[in-house]
Amino acid sequence: MTRPAAWIDITATDAARSRAFYGELLGWPIHVVEEIDYGLVEPGPERLPGGVGRAGNGNRHPVGMVTYFTVDDVATALARALELGATTAVEPWEVPGMGTMAVVLDPDGTRVGLWTPA
Repeated sequence: MTRPAAWIDITATDAARSRAFYGELLGWPIHVVEEIDYGLVEPGPERLPGGVGRAGNGNRHPVGMVTYFTVDDVATALARALELGATTAVEPWEVPGMGTMAVVLDPDGTRVGLWTPA
């Protein structure tokens, strides 16, 4: 079964500037959660949900874009990705009440997100 993309995450050195850029360019309504300096893209029928935040925290949130794909179980998908030549970029973590996420680097170094909803 093909799994659609579930979330897009953009990290930038200047998150406010990037939120303005993507909001204007793509017509995204973005709600900023000030406590975490993260702009949530309002989902819609023709819009993938996601967010725009500030890069930082070492290698965990470098500048760039990560697309998260839905999997049955993040731990199982992570193990399979490692067998296929990926490396772990971000260990699995739980988003309270929402699900579990992890990020791998594919064999070419591309960041790929794994997501299992709660």
